[in-house]
Amino acid sequence: MKTEQPNSIDEYIASFPDEIQEILEQIRETIRKTAPQAEEAISYGMPTFKLDGVLVHFAAFKNHIGLYPAPVGIDAFKKELSAYKGGKGSVQFPLDQPMPLGLIAEIVKFRVLGNLEKAKNRKN
Repeated sequence: MKTEQPNSIDEYIASFPDEIQEILEQIRETIRKTAPQAEEAISYGMPTFKLDGVLVHFAAFKNHIGLYPAPVGIDAFKKELSAYKGGKGSVQFPLDQPMPLGLIAEIVKFRVLGNLEKAKNRKN
C-alpha cells in the first residue's frame, strides 16, 4: 500500500491486490446504487461518499474492511452489526467472510435520509 494520499477512489482501490480491489468495488457500487446523487471523494485518506455532508467512509485493512457511517449509523443498526467488531462510529467486516452488501446499503440509505433531513432543517 502506498503512503501518499490517493487523489480519487479509483487510485485508492488500484493500490490494493486484485481480490481486495474486487471487494472495494462491490462496496463502492453498493453505495453508488443506494445513493446515486452522492459525490465521491477522498477524505482522511479513505473513499468517502458525501451528500449534504459525509454519508460514509470505507477502507481496506489487512484483515477487514472498515465502514465508517458515523456513530448514528452504527447505533441505528446495533443489532445487525453485533456480529462484527467495531467502535463508536465504525464497523469491521472480516475479509474472510462475504461482505454484507445488503446491510451496507441499508446503513447508507439511513445516512442519506438523516443527512437530507438535517439539510432541510438547516434551510428552514
